[in-house]
Amino acid sequence: MNELHAVFSVPEEADGKRADAVVASLLEVSRSVAATWCTDGYFSSGGRVLSKSDKLKAGQEITADVPEQRDPLAVVVEPVEDLKILGDDEHFVVIDKPVGVAAHPSPGWVGPTVVGALAAAGYRISTSGAPERQGIVHRLDVGTSGVMVVAKTEHAYTLLKQAFKDRTVDKMYHAVVQGLPDPLKGTIDAPIGRHPGYDWRFAVVEGGRPSVTHYEVLEAFGKASLVEVHLETGRTHQIRVHFSALRHPCAGDLTYGADAKLAAELGLTRQWLHARKLGFTHPGSGEYVEFVSEYPQDLQYAVDALRSGLI
Repeated sequence: MNELHAVFSVPEEADGKRADAVVASLLEVSRSVAATWCTDGYFSSGGRVLSKSDKLKAGQEITADVPEQRDPLAVVVEPVEDLKILGDDEHFVVIDKPVGVAAHPSPGWVGPTVVGALAAAGYRISTSGAPERQGIVHRLDVGTSGVMVVAKTEHAYTLLKQAFKDRTVDKMYHAVVQGLPDPLKGTIDAPIGRHPGYDWRFAVVEGGRPSVTHYEVLEAFGKASLVEVHLETGRTHQIRVHFSALRHPCAGDLTYGADAKLAAELGLTRQWLHARKLGFTHPGSGEYVEFVSEYPQDLQYAVDALRSGLI
């Protein structure tokens, strides 16, 4: 939406209604957008900034000063220094995604994206689907680092998308989880859905989508363990939710119940979760290929601290 500077009167039919409802109706935006604009102080009446819950009267004059609104799905071409290329040919590019980078633009996210970073690096992606998701066949959370593949062509996009859907892709993660899982090797088969109390969280819930995680403890440190994880399904936050449900949350993952004191001792400002390896059938040659990502500095520091026995 372009910037708006105007004065309008509250119509008769809106008498006694809340400011956010009136704004939503007059400007043809959603109620939640109108509420946000009110909170941001874009509307005033009689020299006073309106809150979203103010009741308005018919004929009341409202002054609107709404700045130009950024399109949340616009691809911002922005270099990402720490983003490394692990594999590159005519069909796809495999990257080592750093923490703090989203796979693609989305409402509420204003930071760098894989799509924008690849555009800044001169990569041209030609696939169907929404422009802001060009080539994206799978995603990693903003707070998760590691290996990720992006399709370059329609042919590769179709085959890779199907491979993820058919679960023929080997997605291997490493995670440091609190405590020691019992058994040391096992499968977590528990449905995942939206958390009933928090919109931004997920949980093991009855009626959720089927979710299967295979794990094996690689090293036990006492307070925490390094585990290898293979995903059979790919639900949002799946590893984080499943280990939290076992009462062994990923170290540093305060959203899902991790110990803040241990996180601080390990120098973690995010969950210890890394997409370590990705293997799939090459969409051009038909041969199996795999790519491995090394631990970034913050995760390596935490593992070294645990191995030292000082924590």
